[in-house]
Amino acid sequence: MNESSLSDLYKKEDWWAVWLGLGTIIAALICFSCGSTLNPLAVSPPNNWTQSGAVMEHFGKKAAGYLSLFLAFLAVFSISVRIMGYKLKNFIPGFTVIFLVSTVIFIISNSKFFHTYSLEAPLVALLVGLLWGNLFKTPAWMNDSLRTEYYIKTGIVLLGATLPLTLIVTAGPIAFLQATIVSITTWTVIFLAVTRIYKMPPQFGAVLGAAGAVCGVSASIAVGGAVKADKEQVAISISIVSLWALVMIFVLPFVSKLLDLAPGVAGAWIGTSEFADAAGYAAAQTIASNAGTEAPIQTFTLMKVIGRDIWIGIWAFFLSIVSVVMWEKKSAAEGQTVGLKVIWGRFPKFVIGFFLASIIMSIVAAGYSAEEFDKTLKPMLIAPIKTLRTWTFVFTFLCIGLTTRFKELTKFGMPPFWAFTMGVAVNVTLGFILSTIVFAGYWSAIH
Repeated sequence: MNESSLSDLYKKEDWWAVWLGLGTIIAALICFSCGSTLNPLAVSPPNNWTQSGAVMEHFGKKAAGYLSLFLAFLAVFSISVRIMGYKLKNFIPGFTVIFLVSTVIFIISNSKFFHTYSLEAPLVALLVGLLWGNLFKTPAWMNDSLRTEYYIKTGIVLLGATLPLTLIVTAGPIAFLQATIVSITTWTVIFLAVTRIYKMPPQFGAVLGAAGAVCGVSASIAVGGAVKADKEQVAISISIVSLWALVMIFVLPFVSKLLDLAPGVAGAWIGTSEFADAAGYAAAQTIASNAGTEAPIQTFTLMKVIGRDIWIGIWAFFLSIVSVVMWEKKSAAEGQTVGLKVIWGRFPKFVIGFFLASIIMSIVAAGYSAEEFDKTLKPMLIAPIKTLRTWTFVFTFLCIGLTTRFKELTKFGMPPFWAFTMGVAVNVTLGFILSTIVFAGYWSAIH
C-alpha cells in the first residue's frame, strides 16, 4: 500500500464513515458485554405524543442524555472533519445548528399527527431543509457542517448492524443480478439519448448515465473524474439527479401503497428505482412505518447498497478505459494506462463497513435463541444503534434540503433533463417488473 493509499484511511469520508460506524458498534458491544447499554446516550423524543407536557417531561428527564449525545456527535465529527481539512471554527457552530434543528424536527415528527400521515423524521428534515434553503440564504459559515455524504455513509454502516448476514448471502446475489440488469439498461438509454438525440459529448452521457444507473451524486463524481468530464457536466448531473431523487421520495411510496405491494417488494422497487441512498432510505422508511416492519428498509438496502452502489467502481473502471481509447485524443503511448487501482479507487469504501457491521452482529446474534434475541439483544444492543442511525439520517436529509436550490436546476436547459427523464422511465418501469414479477418471490419472503 503506497503513501497515498495510507492517507486515504484517515483523509477520506468513506473510510471515516467506516471507522465511526464500526466504532459505535464496538462501543455498543462493550457496553452490552458489561451488562450495560448505549440507550442512555441514544435518546429520542417520545413516540405518538399528543400533549406538549409529555415532551417537556421527557426532556426534563433526558436532558443529560441529549447533551451527551450532542457532545459525542460533535467530538467524533469535529475530530474527523478537522483531519480531513475542514475548519472547526465553521464546523462546530454549523453542526450545533444542525443538531438543534434536527432535535426540533425529531420532536415534531414523533407526534401522533405526523405519525398518522407517515411523516417520518428524515422526510420532515428534508422538507424543512428545502424550505429553509430555498426561501433564505444559508450562511456561508455553515457550509463545512453540511456533510451530507459523510452523515449518510455513517448511517449506512450502522444500518449493516441491523441487517442479518444470512439475508445478505441469500438475497444479495438476486439483488446484484437485478441491479445489473437495471444498471446496464438505464445507462445505455441515457447515454444514447445524450449523445444520439441531443448530440452532446459522450463524457457527459457517461456521467449522466451513471447518475441514473447507479448512485446519483457519488456516481456522477466518480465517473466524471474517470472520463475527465467538465465540472459543469458533473454539476448538471448532480442537479438533475437530486431533483428526480426528491420526486421519487413521494412518488414511489404513494404508488406502492396504491398497488398494495408487499413491504419487501416495495423496498426492492425503491432500491432499484431511487437515485440516491438518502432519498431511497426516506422512501423505504415511509413504507416501513406504514407496514410496521423493517422489511422495506432491508430489501432497499440489499438492492441499493449491495446491488447498485458497488457498480460505482465497475462503471468508473470500464468507462475510464473507453474514455482513453475512444473519447480522448491521446494514445496509450503517451502514458495513458488504466489499471485495477481505478476500480478500487472509486469503490465506495463504506460498503465494506456495512458488510463488516452485518458480520459482527450476525456472529453475536448466533449465540442467542430467538426468545433471548427479542428479550435482550434487540432492546439492549440493536435498538440504540437504530436510534443513532436515525439521527445520522435526519442530519443527512436536513443537509440535502439546505443544499438543494431549485432555481439552479433550471439554468442548464432542458435537453439534459429530458435525456435523464428517459432513463427514469425505463429505470422505474424495469425495476417494477423485476421487483413485482420476476423476483417477487425473493422480496416478498423478507418480512
